[in-house]
Amino acid sequence: MSPNFALSQPPKDPDQLLDAFLGYVQKRGLELYPAQEEAILELLSGKNVILNTPTGSGKSLVAAALHFASLAAGHRSVYTCPIKALVNEKFLALCRDFGPDNVGMATGDATVNPGAPILCCTAEILASRALREGRETQVQDVIMDEFHYYSDRERGVAWQIPLLTMPQSRFLLMSATLGDTERFEKGLTALNGRETVVVRSGDRPVPLEFEYSETPLHEVIGNLVARGRAPIYLVNFSQREAAEQAQNLLSVDFCTKDEKKAILTALEGASFKSPYGKELQRFLKHGIGLHHAGLLPRYRVLVEGLAQKGLLKVISGTDTLGVGVNVPIRTVLLTKLCKYDGEKTSLLSVRDFQQIAGRAGRKGFDDLGTVVAQAPEHVIENVTMERKAAGDAKKLKKIVKRKPPEKGYVPYNEETFRKLVSGTPEALQSRFKMNHGIVLSVLSRKQPHHPGRPGKDLQALIRDSHEPEGTKRRIGRQAFALFRSLVDRKIIEFKPLRVNVELQEDFSLNHALSLYLLDTLSVLDPQSPEYALDALTLVESILENPDVVLRKQVDRAKTEKMAELKAQGMDFDQRIEELDKVEYPKPQSEFIYSTFNAFVAAHPWVEGEGASALIRPKSIAREIYEGFASFADYVRDYGLERSEGVLLRYLSEVYKVLAQTVPDVVKDAAPGDSLRELEDFFRGLIKATDSSLLEEWERLKDPNRAIQAVVAGPEPVRGPDDLTRHPKLLEIRVRNESFALVRALSRGDVETLVEHSALAASTAAPTSVPTTASEWEALGKKYHEDHGRIQTDTKARAPAFLKVERSPERWRLEQVVTDVDGHNDWLLTMEVDLAHVRETGEVVPRIVSFGPIG
Repeated sequence: MSPNFALSQPPKDPDQLLDAFLGYVQKRGLELYPAQEEAILELLSGKNVILNTPTGSGKSLVAAALHFASLAAGHRSVYTCPIKALVNEKFLALCRDFGPDNVGMATGDATVNPGAPILCCTAEILASRALREGRETQVQDVIMDEFHYYSDRERGVAWQIPLLTMPQSRFLLMSATLGDTERFEKGLTALNGRETVVVRSGDRPVPLEFEYSETPLHEVIGNLVARGRAPIYLVNFSQREAAEQAQNLLSVDFCTKDEKKAILTALEGASFKSPYGKELQRFLKHGIGLHHAGLLPRYRVLVEGLAQKGLLKVISGTDTLGVGVNVPIRTVLLTKLCKYDGEKTSLLSVRDFQQIAGRAGRKGFDDLGTVVAQAPEHVIENVTMERKAAGDAKKLKKIVKRKPPEKGYVPYNEETFRKLVSGTPEALQSRFKMNHGIVLSVLSRKQPHHPGRPGKDLQALIRDSHEPEGTKRRIGRQAFALFRSLVDRKIIEFKPLRVNVELQEDFSLNHALSLYLLDTLSVLDPQSPEYALDALTLVESILENPDVVLRKQVDRAKTEKMAELKAQGMDFDQRIEELDKVEYPKPQSEFIYSTFNAFVAAHPWVEGEGASALIRPKSIAREIYEGFASFADYVRDYGLERSEGVLLRYLSEVYKVLAQTVPDVVKDAAPGDSLRELEDFFRGLIKATDSSLLEEWERLKDPNRAIQAVVAGPEPVRGPDDLTRHPKLLEIRVRNESFALVRALSRGDVETLVEHSALAASTAAPTSVPTTASEWEALGKKYHEDHGRIQTDTKARAPAFLKVERSPERWRLEQVVTDVDGHNDWLLTMEVDLAHVRETGEVVPRIVSFGPIG
């Protein structure tokens, strides 16, 4: 593949550059919009540009022009954006345009060709480099996409730091919702001495129409579909609301029989093997998509693919649909205009509203995009009752008007809606902050020709920040206190100024926590039988909390505690008081907190990030491993069906740390292969559930594969892994899947039992297994005549209760079913066909028999 931009003899003259770039535009069959043309001309004349144009107006093409001009001049350009997935997408696009040798990528998870003249990275990567190198950073041109993230509470500082520390660079700032830009115009010119131009346009390639609705939601959607305004993105403000709205819409038919038939054809071969899969499948067959972060990645990709084919009438999702998500939509329908932000409920900001509304209308498909906002639900109910009364005074008098909700609601009306439509986005708010990491990064700059410079640079960083003067003084005092603490701990020497620690190239908060993990793993006793599990607990303690899972753990713990306290005869008020003390499981918490406090004392830059909140002992992966639960079992046990994706991403992070951060020397120190088996267990669990996250990570770890995807096109679809070549992993999977059937027995899941016994009945081998639901129910009743509840705890998973007979073609499994009374005298016999494992990569035990031993 040859790149679109051939630069063997790069033009130097701006006019020649423009001609060359216009030739590329023409070659692609494109025509520049006025705003694009103006921005490109200003960039080619050497100015900073702030580009404020609507979604879909071709900002990426303007960015490509700057990369082109920078490459032609022998300079280096950097493209930043907020989301790793979008960095990856832009990396591949730029490789196609400029050739893979000219483009690199850095996301924190993966680095590809980092010395290339064009680099794609997250804003944090550039900010970290700018802090450490300042004016010595070898980057001449910076493109900051989605620049409204400057106002993000947690991450906004990363968008500000390059604007304060890189005078050698010129900037292209891009967003659809910037608001007042005067601060940035003056700041950029003061920084690099270049003129700064704002290119602003409200012209959209696909204009929008706006409607405020006081009609029930299902009627609004029906009318929009009838008017040809589908696909519709139904905007909700929580994952629960998105799922509930999708469920509610099943009562209305939006698709014709032929359209439903087309959906069924498109779904052929799609797997819905997860606890929430069947629910999602019902939605999709009805022409309704669901899209939010709680879904498994493969389900979100499936919904996006069906939407791109025009097969879905409605996609019910959350307001976070945005950067890097490819769901083409004609109509945006907001269920309300207020949202809960984690602290309080408030009206949507103009910026948030316009970001959401901007997704309506597909360039190349639509002449018009539609944005509809629903009135408050109680208002719609009152209007509906009044319409039904049809002016009848008696009926009107009988109406009992619905009142607004007392919680989770802020009043709004059509006037509110019109102000959001016509309003100017709020001015971006500075989020500059100071911590040990910033202090150390700036003071560690190596500038031998300016020995006193780093200290002055730190002062300048605070002085030039975009905070008010009073806040700058407070930050200055904070910086001095941080500096003194570093001097006191001899991290920094004063007179002359010298930093006594070597910050790693990828110095970051994540790295600091990984360093804690490595330090503390060395403290564990490798001979302890709990070594691997305690190592897993340490891994979990450095990861972000998946709050929805932890809440479910607390709920269960409280339920069990309540039953225990009732049995003790404790009165209600005392029970409630005791329940308030219940937490989710935190194994080894005292050890973790004490070792982390010692780590912070030696690595004080961590302290600046709020050390007490950084270390988070918990037991999710450990609970799964100790119970040998399957992904589906764990989801069902905790009622996490609507949050499968959250759990899977968390387990993927656990696996990545085990595979990438825990060193081989630690794995080798573990008794037997316990840590490697643990790593294999999670890899197998993730791959069996949804391999897309794992495959993407492994692909990005290998730069050659990432570049090969551009040079030679996508990799051919590979067959499943042959698990029979990995005996330990195969045994883990076999034990896991076979015990899942014991769990099915325990909860009376006859549907699963019938499915697995039918597999055995379809073979030539004789079996004595029930094949119908009624037969399984009768057998279960017979078992429970003499036995109590079937156990599924860790003891029931003991290897002594499972006998495995191996042959080249099949494994025969005999699982003793343990009960609470300790009889343990029934046997579940199964077989695993290895030919099926090789062909599909799946381990599917076939039930051969279930009955008394002997």
